[in-house]
Amino acid sequence: MKISRLVSMPWHIIFFITVFILIFPIIFAIGTSFKPLEDAYNNVLNIIPLHPTFENYITFFDSLPALKITMNTFIIASVVTIFKVITSFLAAYAFVYFQFKGKNMLYFILISTIFIPFTVTMIPNYLIISDIGLADNVWGVILPQLADAIGIFLIRQSMKTIPYSLIEVARLDNMGHALIMKDIILPLVRPAVTSTGIWFFITSWNEYVWPVLILKTTENYTLPLALQMYISSEGGTNFTVAMAVSVITMIIPLTLYLTFQKYIIGTFTSSGIK
Repeated sequence: MKISRLVSMPWHIIFFITVFILIFPIIFAIGTSFKPLEDAYNNVLNIIPLHPTFENYITFFDSLPALKITMNTFIIASVVTIFKVITSFLAAYAFVYFQFKGKNMLYFILISTIFIPFTVTMIPNYLIISDIGLADNVWGVILPQLADAIGIFLIRQSMKTIPYSLIEVARLDNMGHALIMKDIILPLVRPAVTSTGIWFFITSWNEYVWPVLILKTTENYTLPLALQMYISSEGGTNFTVAMAVSVITMIIPLTLYLTFQKYIIGTFTSSGIK
């Protein structure tokens, strides 16, 4: 027994070091957000603030329309998540339970879009959004993100575990596809749908590159763009306020992940196994 503990000890040490490396930036951001700027420069590695203050949070809410920026971020993330979940669910249902010519080829083409870099589609999307007058508008950020091939893949993998006999029985009872999806499929794949939706929300909430191309007015900014204002040459070097904004930015995604982590991990694990 002692020998087995000695053998496993190096792995435990590696595990704790890895966890510390991953968690330390979060703890550092939280601690720094409550420090005065002078203390932050003089005691960089001191996680616990010597003179805790809420001044950095107050500065953010006074210098920028913080509530509007937070609402913009929430609206974009929520609308994108809702549409992606709906389109992913409907497409996955069609690929699993419908039979039509070229289905496998169409699915292959759709999934292959996952491997296309964002830089390839960035310029065409930007030109389209500009031409239809949605530049500097939250809907210009939302519009190109209403469907997602990864979501189709994940939900499809979950649907494939459902016995097709259930669908055949439902069809014999004259149930339409809408009722089958609502009463049979959705309850069985709810964990996969929930975890995929949470993943969509977190990804959209933290997105920076696409919103910074579209949104130019401060009132239309999202939280990641507001964060950049305090760490760029235009916004100075007030990184304590930047840490306060980063803490506000990560609260909701982190809470969602901690609440639904078992569904998220389970969905990706089962998809990989199947």
